[in-house]
Amino acid sequence: MAARVAPVAHANGHIETVNGNPQVIIALCRVSQSARSRSKTIGLGLAISLLSACSSQPQVPFSYTLEPLSFEPGNTYNVTDGRARFREIFCAANTDHGESLPDYRPCEDALVRFEDEPEPTGEPVDLGISSAGLLGKMVPGLAYSCIKAWLHHDNSAPNHVATLGYETGFIQVEGIASSETNATLIADYIAGLEAEHSERPLILFGYSKGVPDIFAFLKAYPDLTNRVAAVVSYAGAVWGSPLADTADEKQLKWLTHIPGAECERKDSKALETLSPANRVAWFAENTLPEHIRYYSVIAFPDPENISNGLQRFHRQLGELKDARNDSQVVFYDQVIPGSTVLGFFNADHWAMSVPIARQHEITQAVFADQNDFPREIALEAILRYIEEDLAKDRAGS
Repeated sequence: MAARVAPVAHANGHIETVNGNPQVIIALCRVSQSARSRSKTIGLGLAISLLSACSSQPQVPFSYTLEPLSFEPGNTYNVTDGRARFREIFCAANTDHGESLPDYRPCEDALVRFEDEPEPTGEPVDLGISSAGLLGKMVPGLAYSCIKAWLHHDNSAPNHVATLGYETGFIQVEGIASSETNATLIADYIAGLEAEHSERPLILFGYSKGVPDIFAFLKAYPDLTNRVAAVVSYAGAVWGSPLADTADEKQLKWLTHIPGAECERKDSKALETLSPANRVAWFAENTLPEHIRYYSVIAFPDPENISNGLQRFHRQLGELKDARNDSQVVFYDQVIPGSTVLGFFNADHWAMSVPIARQHEITQAVFADQNDFPREIALEAILRYIEEDLAKDRAGS
């Protein structure tokens, strides 16, 4: 159900409402004003990025190049190239039934093709109903629980893949809390899974800050990691973002004033988690469990395909580090070391996961004008790829 009015604060001082309640805009604009008074921005996650509405040159200019990421043997990230097969699966599903789903985009428009992408494998793509019993759970990003009520997420991607035999959904975590706090919530959820799910391959998807939260869980609860078959960075903040160093805890706490917000105040340490220095230190001290398969799905949008509400952050992140970013995270900072890279989507940080445009027409026109993205086909293709990959592992063991 679409909101009646999008969150727009007008220059004449009149404040529009969201679902009839002006307090949403008041809370958001107070955060923005607080940030602006300190010459700071708030970057990670949908809710924080919405604040760009309240209104130099990049260190590395935009280009369709992948350095420092490489698929050559011995590459720094130790990644495997899964792009050719993933493209086959994505394009086969998109051709078969993509036009019947929301936000259809031709395959070549949705997936970025780099010069070094391998040739197709030529193997057939099974588009039938899955019998593998995969259980996929998404750990959402920064501040998601704060704006969930406003967003009215349509769950169209989970609903679509359910018709294909895949069960997916969300793990509720605290929107502005540290990864250590959220690790406990993830552990509680997994420990509470019914016995009938114990033999099902569990796939954890991390969107934005969801990835560090998953990593914190893997570290703190080793006895539960045997339940996890795979972890997916989906535009994940694996190595953090410099934008996190430009905001502070007080700004995050304003988000708790949004009506319907479920971002508890147990702690407000999310920005510390997302600091690049924190992420580098974490990897220096920790090793990811080897029995789990890791995958990276990367947002690499053309600058013209970044929504108005994110353009400011895209430029700032370019000035801080690299213009090849999705407005929140530089593309190579979304890569899990030792993972299989599935593909690069021509979509900004919002478009990858948050269907703002489908629910809020005015917000789309003002802030989220590049929000159309075939999330249903993307989720289906990821699950089908992982299903194939896990089956090959079992056959080879």
